[in-house]
Amino acid sequence: MSRTSFVEKLREQVGNELAAHQQYIALAVWFDRQDLPQLARHFYRQSVEERNHGMMIVQYMLDRDLPVEIPGTPPVRNSFSTPVELIKLALDQEKQVTGQIEELFRLARSDGDALGEQFLLWFLAEQVEEVASMTTLMVIAQRAGTNWFDIEDFVAREQIGDGGTDPSAPVAAGGQL
Repeated sequence: MSRTSFVEKLREQVGNELAAHQQYIALAVWFDRQDLPQLARHFYRQSVEERNHGMMIVQYMLDRDLPVEIPGTPPVRNSFSTPVELIKLALDQEKQVTGQIEELFRLARSDGDALGEQFLLWFLAEQVEEVASMTTLMVIAQRAGTNWFDIEDFVAREQIGDGGTDPSAPVAAGGQL
């Protein structure tokens, strides 16, 4: 397969997913340092999920005999003052990824790549869930104000973002973690 616009952007998306993985680790570590274990656990899980997304794209590219290059990632933000700052960053990141996946879908369609379109359908549905759960977490964090333990209680009670393994998810190169 030639290097179409879709293929080039797909290669970039591997880097985007791995950058999100790194940023979520930084968020989880911040929550860990603040002795907020539920939020830390949530964002550690999110980091693994983003890693898996990147590796799903890698596996798809391998399966389609497309060139794969693993890019470096940009620096992550590590300094924050409140949980709302971290959750806002995560929500903004999820909205950005949603836009990237939508662009990939449009490019696959314009390049006439039906297999690419089909592959991205799972990611589009996943982004709806990601933005919705992060939006809910943002609302809860804003309502909690300075009582960070209210956010902890919500995360523990609701288990947001812990849908388990999705059997319809694409296969990740090396297996999902």
